[in-house]
Amino acid sequence: MNRILKQAMVVARRDFMAVVATPTFLIFLLAPLLMLGLGLASGTGAAYVATSSGDKTARIVAIASPPLSDELAQADAAVRQLFRETEAPPPLLVMAPEGDVSAQTEALFKSDTYEVTAVMSGLLGSPQIAHQPISDRHARYLATLAEEVSRARVSGIAIDKKQVKPNFIARKSVAPSASGKQASGFGAVIIIFMLTLMLASQAVGMLAEEKSNKVIEILAAALPLEAVFLGKLIGMFGVAVLFVAFWAGMAGIAVSLAPASLGLSGFAPAIGIPMFLLLCGAYFTMAFMLLGAVFLGVGAQAATMREIQMMSLPITIFQMAMFGLSSAAAGKPGSVIARIAEIFPFSSPFAMAARGATDAAIWPHLLALGWQALWVAITIWASVQLFRIGVLKSGGGFRNILGMFRGAKA
Repeated sequence: MNRILKQAMVVARRDFMAVVATPTFLIFLLAPLLMLGLGLASGTGAAYVATSSGDKTARIVAIASPPLSDELAQADAAVRQLFRETEAPPPLLVMAPEGDVSAQTEALFKSDTYEVTAVMSGLLGSPQIAHQPISDRHARYLATLAEEVSRARVSGIAIDKKQVKPNFIARKSVAPSASGKQASGFGAVIIIFMLTLMLASQAVGMLAEEKSNKVIEILAAALPLEAVFLGKLIGMFGVAVLFVAFWAGMAGIAVSLAPASLGLSGFAPAIGIPMFLLLCGAYFTMAFMLLGAVFLGVGAQAATMREIQMMSLPITIFQMAMFGLSSAAAGKPGSVIARIAEIFPFSSPFAMAARGATDAAIWPHLLALGWQALWVAITIWASVQLFRIGVLKSGGGFRNILGMFRGAKA
C-alpha cells in the first residue's frame, strides 16, 4: 500500500503540473470572476431599463376630501412603520374628488406622471378600491387604512396620538435559531455540491485523452492501475484545492468588509464555526473523490467525446438526485429521509455537512468520513476493474463493456 501511494503521488504531481503550469489554468481560475462580471453587467442593464422606462413612479391613491384625507394620511404614516423600506407599498397620494370619481379613477390609471397601482374612493364604511391585476396587495393596504380610520373615529382617539411609549432594546448578540441552523446547513449543501460538480467533472476527459495518444498504455505498463487512477484523482483534487483556496480567500475578504446589516452573524452552526468549516472541507474532499472516481471510470471506458457525453449525462442527473435528497435532509434534520441521505454513500457528504449545522455531536462525522473513504476505495477499485476488462483486454471501451454484459446474460 505504501508503494502504491508513492507511485500515485508521482502520477498526481505529473497531472497537477500539467494542468496548473499552463496559461489556460488562469482562465479557469478566473472563470467565476468573469461570470460575476457578466451577471453584474446584466443586472445593471436590467435595472437601467426598469428605472428609465417612462420615468414613472408607482403610487397608490386615495380620493377623499378633508378631514378624511388628513386622517388617511395619518393612518398611512402609522401603518407604514410596520414595513421594511424594501417591502413597503408605494407612497400614498391623497387627492380631492373632481366631478365624476369613476372617470377620475380611470384617468389616474392612464396617467403619464405616475404609475398608479390602486385607487380608493367612496364612503369610508364601504370604499371602492380599483387596482391593477397584479397589485391586489396594494388594494388590501388601502382597505387597512380605511379600517384604521374607522376604528379611530369609533374610539375617539386620534391616530397620531400615541397611547403607548415603548422602549426598544436592541440585543447585541442573538442565539442562532433552528431556522438559521438549517439555513447554514442548506448553504453548505449548495456550495459543496456546486464545487464538486464543477471541479470533479474535469476528470471525465482525462483518461479518454490519454487513451487516444497511448500515454495510458505506458503508465499501465510501468505502474499498477490502482496507483494510476488514484494518482490522477489526487492530482485533480490538488487543482480543485488551489481553486477553492483562491476563492475562499476572496470570499473571506468580502465577508470581512461586509456591513453588519447583511445578517451574516446569523451563520452559527451548532457544532461551531471552526469545526463546521473543517468538516465542510473534509466532506468536500470525500464528495470530490467519490464523484471524481466515477467520472474517471467513465472517461476510461469512453473512446470518443460522444461516448463521454452519453455516459456522463446520467451521472450528472444522478448527482442532481443526490442534491435533492441532501436538500430534503437539510430541511428535515433527524428525520428518516435525513438518515437515508446520511447513509447512502453518494449523498452522505452533503447530508452530513448539513447535519453539522444542526447537531453538535462529533462521533457521527468520524463514522461518516470512514464510511465515505471506504466507498471511495470501492469506486476506484470498480473503475480499475472495468478498465482492465473493457479496455486493456478487449480494447473496445464502452462497446465491449456492453458486449461483456450481453455475453454474461447469454
